[in-house]
Formats: sequence, structure tokens, C-alpha cells
Amino acid sequence: PPSIIFPQMWSNGINEAGKRALLAWEKETGIKLVQINGQRRYGGPPAGWQGGLPPAGTEVYIARLPQDVYENTLIPLFESVGKLYEFRLMMTFSGLNRGFAYARYTSLRGAQRAIAAFHGFQLRQGCAIMVCWSTQKHELVVSDLPASVSQQELEARLQIVTEGICSVTLHASPCQRRARLAVLKYRSHEAAALAKKALMEGDLRLGKEGMRVDWLDPQLKKELQLSEGPSSSWVQGGKSLAVPKPVAVPLLLQNVLKYLNVVCWKRRLRTPLFITRCVQVNPNGWQKFWYQVVIPGYHVPISGFTWISPDRQGKSKQEKTKVVAALHTLSELGESLHSQVPAFPKVFQSL
Repeated sequence: PPSIIFPQMWSNGINEAGKRALLAWEKETGIKLVQINGQRRYGGPPAGWQGGLPPAGTEVYIARLPQDVYENTLIPLFESVGKLYEFRLMMTFSGLNRGFAYARYTSLRGAQRAIAAFHGFQLRQGCAIMVCWSTQKHELVVSDLPASVSQQELEARLQIVTEGICSVTLHASPCQRRARLAVLKYRSHEAAALAKKALMEGDLRLGKEGMRVDWLDPQLKKELQLSEGPSSSWVQGGKSLAVPKPVAVPLLLQNVLKYLNVVCWKRRLRTPLFITRCVQVNPNGWQKFWYQVVIPGYHVPISGFTWISPDRQGKSKQEKTKVVAALHTLSELGESLHSQVPAFPKVFQSL
């Protein structure tokens, strides 16, 4: 999506003095800050950067920040011990920070110096900040999923509302007999954090009850690794959490619609009609869509809501909404997309 420069995101009357100081600093230094998805970013890479990404272990986590402190204070401070590749300050929509940030250095030495110099540093009188190695969590656990959810259905929906997903594994829930949990692995901590936010705000429509999304606890991960592996026939080859199944190629709208049409034809129903409408837009670019599917010959329309992520790959938001609506309709009809393509009808295999 287009970059959102930070002054457009701030509420009037919130920390005006801090806002003016930040604007003046940005003008003086020529630094540009971009806010999107609840965070404000500098660099990644910084201007003039040549080369690839910094090595692993170069990011630090900064916590216990006063909410009215901004980059004009933080960036010069943390850059005094090493060159910054990226600085991310987590923000509220009102214009205050959320009390924590991430600083990524161009070298391991810079990160080491930042921890040594600034852990316990008195940013203000009586306000000591915390600086430590970033945990770089990449994995989420989604619990309270219905037992009927399939691997491909889950992957398809996750690809619509999140980005950067590397693998999905389904497991029997250790707490509920007729429920599953899914472990989602993302390419980076940032991608996982944004996915967690999106999944908590959105609606995957995978069951009657609301699902829960958390960071994958190390103890739970160990228990799943020691078990027999994902107890789901939907996980190809029964691979364990340690060797997750790669995510399938994203489903194309025409493929899902043609499969839905095949199901309707087999049931002597007519071609489904789709209605979509955007009903809410968040400042971070997410849009909430209402959809309805009317199938002539079927007793009731099928409707629901879904959050659609900012368009980063030229895909139509209406197209993404129709994929969700089609998958929801298949679920209501008692059908699901199988994890193995050969299990599809022959008509669908040739698409």
C-alpha cells in the first residue's frame, strides 16, 4: 500500500509539543518516518544502504518507554553506539507510542553495545528503560479450531488475511477432544506480529466459536514435537512440527469458484451470485467487507464479514473477499477443499 507519513495518523490535541519537536527534527535531518499497521518505521534499509540484510542477532527489543517519547529522542540515542539498519516504534492511533520499539543494527557489535549501554538507562528521572535481545519469535498458535477444518482451507484463508507465512501444521488440541490447533510459522518476527494483530482483529469464519491466537509457547512446542506429530489426515505425509509442510500455492479465485460451481451443479443448484461491500476502513489500510452469496435453489443466502489486508500484490480486495465467501459457502454446503489435489473432481484438477 502507499506509504503513510506519520502526521496524517495523529489525533489533534495529543502531545502537541512532542509532535512539533518530531516534525522539526525530521525536517532538520531529512529523515522520513513511515507509519503503517500500527508501527512507525525508519530505515529498513536506511538511505544509501548497500548490501543485503544484517545477520541474525542484530535486533534489540526496547521496552518501558514513556508514551510521549518519539524518534527524535530515540534514534539519535541508539545510533550513538552503532549504525542503525532499522528502527520500529509501535504506535497507537491517537499518536502515542505503545511503550516498546525494536532497533536493528547493521552489525552484531552495535546490538551488543546498545544492550550494554542502555539497559537500565534513565531516559527520564525515575524512568529506566529495558533493552535486551529481540526474541525474534516467528511462530503463532491458533487454538479452538473445529475438528472439521482442513489444511488447504486454513492455508487459503491465512494467505488472504496475512503475509509472509512459511508453513502451517495442524494438531489435535491437547485441551479439547473435538478441536484442533494450528502452528503458523512466518518468515520474520515482524510478519508474525502483524499476522497476530490481523488474526485477532479479523474473522476467519472457521467455526462457530471465536478462535484464540497467541505466540507459540516453547513448552507447548516441545510437547507437540515429542508427540506423534500432527494427528490430522490433512497434513501431507504426517510431517512433524520440526519439518512443517510448505504452504501451498495461493488459491486462484477462478479455481475456487469453478469448484463451487461443480458442487452446485451436482446438487442441481444454479450458479452462485456474489455481493460484496466494504463497511469499514482502518487507518492502517485494513478493510472490513460484508459478503453475501445467493444460490438460486438453495433455501437461504450465505453471508458474513472478513478483514482484508492492504493490497501489496495488486490483488483486488473484492477478489479476496469472494475467495473467503466461496470457502464459507462450501463449508455451509458440507464441502471442503481437500489437501490433496487428486481428491478434487476431475473438472477441478484441470483448472
